[in-house]
Amino acid sequence: MHWALYVTLTGQHRGDAVTTAITEEMTSRLASDRSGLAYASTADRVAGLLRTYIMEGLLPPGSRLPEEVIGQALGVSRNTLRESFRLLRHERLAVHQANRGTFVPVLTPEDVIDLYRLRRLIECGAARLAGAAGPDARTAVKAIADSAAAAAGTGQWLEVRTADLHFHLAVAALAGSPRLDELMRCALAELRLVFHATADPEQLHGPYVARNSVIAEMIVAGDGEAAERELLEYLNDAERQILDAYRPALDAGAPPVS
Repeated sequence: MHWALYVTLTGQHRGDAVTTAITEEMTSRLASDRSGLAYASTADRVAGLLRTYIMEGLLPPGSRLPEEVIGQALGVSRNTLRESFRLLRHERLAVHQANRGTFVPVLTPEDVIDLYRLRRLIECGAARLAGAAGPDARTAVKAIADSAAAAAGTGQWLEVRTADLHFHLAVAALAGSPRLDELMRCALAELRLVFHATADPEQLHGPYVARNSVIAEMIVAGDGEAAERELLEYLNDAERQILDAYRPALDAGAPPVS
């Protein structure tokens, strides 16, 4: 059977809407993962699958998440699916619109600014504690920076994107706080919605590969003050770059998918 999921790109920044069709490719992907739910068909597992699809860009910003189609593809009840949507809304990876359903959110520039405000508080504070962090936590930061540099050297920019996210999670982990780690994971997952609507990965992440390595060396050396200063400048530059790329995408209509 041919499924056509009509995804309304809500364009929260403007009044008009653009309609894009996602056909059986998406439902086939959902159905292929159905076996993974056979022994634990829980809302958590379903939310995990949908979270992965959102972060990979398979369900881009503005996508409607139709209960009937997703529920049939995964073989789960409507109640289970609604609980999964509730979990995603808690993570700001889904929004509910009355009489319309559940959607992947389209972030505004103000959302991006707020996310970077949070990142500066978490990451810069954690970097400042580098000298007090354990050696394993510090070397983990450098190992990830090294892997990103190696991937960049071979042109594997999607790998660089993933490594960059892990790098910043590792920096936050220097604080040794599981609660901060969870905040950071949610912030980066939300920010990834913007990455799918901006420049190609090389343009977005290329300028920061070497800077990650510099920060990693400072952290390994236990120089928390230097790492904090460098990271603050880094995050300020990254925020400006993303906003410069994201605003034109919003002005052009619905964000494109990379």
